[in-house]
Amino acid sequence: MKGNNLRIMLLLFLSAMVLQSCSKDAELLSVDESRNERGGDRSGGNNGPNGGNNGPNGGNNDNGNVDRLDNEIVYEWTELLLNLERYAGGMRPNASARALAYISLAGYETAVPGMRGKISNSQLLPGFNIDDNQFERGVNFELALNAAYADVLDHFLLNLPSNLESKIGELEEATEERLTVNMSDRRIRDSKEWGAYVANQVIAYSQTDTEAEAQILQPQPLSYEPPTGDGYWTYSAEQERALFPYWASVRTFVVGTNETTTRPPIPYSENPNSPYFREMEEVYQVNNTARAEDNEQLWIAEFWSDDVEGLMFSPPARQYSIANQLIDQRNLSLEQTLLLYVKLGFALNDAAVSTWKYKYEHMVMRPNVYIHEFIDPNYQTNLYSLIPWPNPTFPGYPSGHSCFASAAAGVFIDFFGNQTNFTDRSHEGRTEFRGAPRKFNSFEQMARENAFSRIPLGVHIRMDCTEGLRLGYEISDGINAYDLSRPNS
Repeated sequence: MKGNNLRIMLLLFLSAMVLQSCSKDAELLSVDESRNERGGDRSGGNNGPNGGNNGPNGGNNDNGNVDRLDNEIVYEWTELLLNLERYAGGMRPNASARALAYISLAGYETAVPGMRGKISNSQLLPGFNIDDNQFERGVNFELALNAAYADVLDHFLLNLPSNLESKIGELEEATEERLTVNMSDRRIRDSKEWGAYVANQVIAYSQTDTEAEAQILQPQPLSYEPPTGDGYWTYSAEQERALFPYWASVRTFVVGTNETTTRPPIPYSENPNSPYFREMEEVYQVNNTARAEDNEQLWIAEFWSDDVEGLMFSPPARQYSIANQLIDQRNLSLEQTLLLYVKLGFALNDAAVSTWKYKYEHMVMRPNVYIHEFIDPNYQTNLYSLIPWPNPTFPGYPSGHSCFASAAAGVFIDFFGNQTNFTDRSHEGRTEFRGAPRKFNSFEQMARENAFSRIPLGVHIRMDCTEGLRLGYEISDGINAYDLSRPNS
């Protein structure tokens, strides 16, 4: 399959990239300038309710209009994004979700002039402006996308190690060299200027969200001290200080926190016969059995973890890994790919804002603390083997992993239908943890497994996961209703 071939070529370009801070990991790979073209019919077809329904826009691009172009340019940039994002310090998961949304917005806006029947988000997002007069009819959309992606990845991927920052420029240069063969100087200039203009407008729009801009610079603010109370989450070391405690004030794209709902958690109790105690006891038993037996539950826990900076990409980025595999498997056109990614990015961003709002409202403790006090003082989470402290550094309810999983699944279901024959190969070949591919028959099944993987990992009780799933689907409903179709198209 072309995706597997491309991954092999990706391995050739960045092989030997070993970070001093992550000596076990030599898998950060980029794009080989001399790679072969990905083969097959790249016309896109009609791969779902959003697929292949928009005709040409009248000759803006002699390589074909956007619905007739293949997804190679987006596929390659997304692969690089995923390889770099796992090393972007201090971003996960909230700043990563936000970055993915703005990067995807830039991709969509760069190509939307070549999409018949689609409108710019500038018609729907207050304060976001794109001047159509900046667009020249001779623009090559792939070259414009190359310029736009380079600029937005460079801006939004924060705190990359210095030896990785150059990978963005290297991919931009190699792709430009391939695309500009026999292209006129004027067309090259116009295409690059359009991509750079859109990227600049997206970056400028992101900077008007002053709350987010401030918080990404100080994700664990010293000014925040959690309230105290029975069953309340707190931290026990400086490394565990609250992460993004004020994220509820960050901009959403489609679904605001006033449009989502929350359900109260099971009441805190220390009674062994209470529902709360039984949920904690379930975590204790499942976590310990998974480790003792090295069973499928431990595989599931580590397969979906995506908790560890430098080792795995973040939970929101994991959904982009899944999406990139799907666009490859379903052979989506460039237009379909960009539409899928902008909706996915908006869903993940808005999921992060609502989830973190409710986390810091409910303040539910992690299992580790409760189990130590009331069940077993020697309890250890299965996450602890991967990070130097036992818990994610924020309250448990609702689960962020679960909300990201169902927010993405809802978008995938709307785009492709629920039933699928899909094998997630996001961590194929990894040996530092259990990353062997897993097969799924529906997107709901995949989201559910992702959500409840947090129980054998030892970091969430069942109610956290159930509520996260519910909230994520609530958000995806709003995203799926977000209509980028041109009226009367």
